Amino acid sequence: MKVLIVFTHPSKNSFNHALLENIISGLKQAGHEIRIKDLYKENFNPILTGDDLTMLHTNNIPEKIDKEQQQLLWADSLIFIYPLWWFDRPAMLKGWFDVVLTNGLAFEYSSEGVKGLLKHKKALVIITAGGSKQYFIDNDALQLIHRPVTDGTLSFCGIKDVSHQIYYDISNLSDTERQDILNETKTAGLEF
Repeated sequence: MKVLIVFTHPSKNSFNHALLENIISGLKQAGHEIRIKDLYKENFNPILTGDDLTMLHTNNIPEKIDKEQQQLLWADSLIFIYPLWWFDRPAMLKGWFDVVLTNGLAFEYSSEGVKGLLKHKKALVIITAGGSKQYFIDNDALQLIHRPVTDGTLSFCGIKDVSHQIYYDISNLSDTERQDILNETKTAGLEF
């Protein structure tokens, strides 16, 4: 498979970056072709401007959007890796969705409602959270963590097989627990 990984974390010394390295290792061992979009490293501009929107409404795709969309369409499957910030994805990733998943490419409206247009085989969303799972349960927030991306974006855009993995309480885990997660992530790449 051709797998596009969209990675969103500003530090290459982060646990998220270690997750990225491990899933890449597993994917390569499994024989997949991989491309990585490291949004912070690329200094991705997450702003969809008024001019961009005007051009899109006239079926004239701005060059910066077309470049991103071609990378998206190259892939058979997608993986997203990011930390949970304010019960959601980082703004940089939200902006990537705004810029790339446009009407006519990722979805369309008709008299029957919205139709997702993406044909990717599957998507995996990997999220790290600083809070404990119990914290999110106590605050009735478990679905807030993944649904904006899994259901509200990827499924909405037509991807049928969307799964997620959330790793909680990252800052309080032991080295052994962190290594177990890294091993699990490598296995996810092998089985993708």
